[in-house]
Amino acid sequence: MPPNSEETVLCEKEDHEKLVAPQAATRKHELAIVPISLFTYWHVAGLYGLYLIFAEAKWQTVVFTLFTYNAGILGITAGSHRLWAHKTYKAKRPLETLLMVFHSLTSQNTVRHWARDHRFHHKYSDTDADPHNATRGFFYSHVGWLLVKKHPEVLRRSKTIDMSDIYNNPVLRFQKNYGLPVITLFAYVLPALIPMYCWEETLNNAWHINLLRIIANLHASCLVNSAAHAFGNKPYDKHIAATQISTLSFITLGECFHNYHHVFPWDYRTAELGNNWLNMTTLFIDFFAWVGWAYDLKTASDGMVEARAKRTGDGTNLWGWGDEDLGRGEKGGEEVFYGWGDRDMKDTSGVRVYSQE
Repeated sequence: MPPNSEETVLCEKEDHEKLVAPQAATRKHELAIVPISLFTYWHVAGLYGLYLIFAEAKWQTVVFTLFTYNAGILGITAGSHRLWAHKTYKAKRPLETLLMVFHSLTSQNTVRHWARDHRFHHKYSDTDADPHNATRGFFYSHVGWLLVKKHPEVLRRSKTIDMSDIYNNPVLRFQKNYGLPVITLFAYVLPALIPMYCWEETLNNAWHINLLRIIANLHASCLVNSAAHAFGNKPYDKHIAATQISTLSFITLGECFHNYHHVFPWDYRTAELGNNWLNMTTLFIDFFAWVGWAYDLKTASDGMVEARAKRTGDGTNLWGWGDEDLGRGEKGGEEVFYGWGDRDMKDTSGVRVYSQE
């Protein structure tokens, strides 16, 4: 649930000092009362929902909750993240609509807000212009950033990220214009009513178990910002905070190959080939590429990935390449960009595009 801010147009020239990660200047946090109140209610009600699952909920409700959890995760991973924030592939209108609905299930604000903050995260990772700057600690990068007002550096650089593709998308414009009723309907009303009317679940059970699902979606998403910037190995770039944590890929449907993702943010897989058995989001996108609703799937070539691992990797081989020389690369000189289409992305050699329309 990224906080709101004004929509802006791209500034052609950046008149800002370069921020070098890790960086976190001293600041006085201003608490955001509404998110704090909402998060408190969610967690108290969600814990009660966890009790109800074991005490009296019907099995159909548990199965339905697992379905909506995974649908919500796919709305974030395949939709807000890989499709819209990074433009790693393109989608036809039916798939865009489905992913917008799935995203709305999570109650993590609109795709516009989510994608904007995520582009900032990649462009200015682990500095004060990163909305969830991991340099400020695990709690801040996990949920703390949602409970305080944005850092002034984020607001100061608000015109440095091109959001025109997001603003011009009719599906996302609809979600933005009708955000409150759309999110209320898909995140709260329907997940409570469907169990009540389809298998006679009680309102008390349906409502509180759904709130448990919402906080589960939230924490799964936030673990990528926190844990995957604090623990794990770095097969592709040992000089950045982002790491690989394979175990978290189960609950995030493939989003915790994070060191790879920060090096190749435009790769629709967010992981090198061979690891897709943990990457359900990639399989989801591949399925819709087969259907014809997803196309222009961008990936890094094997040679490009292996060369980068040799140059800047830390030498680990949990999911990386097996050369003994990994990690001998020198620091610096690498491009930093948020995804496909960033004006700072100069070298596109080694990019492969599949399922072209």
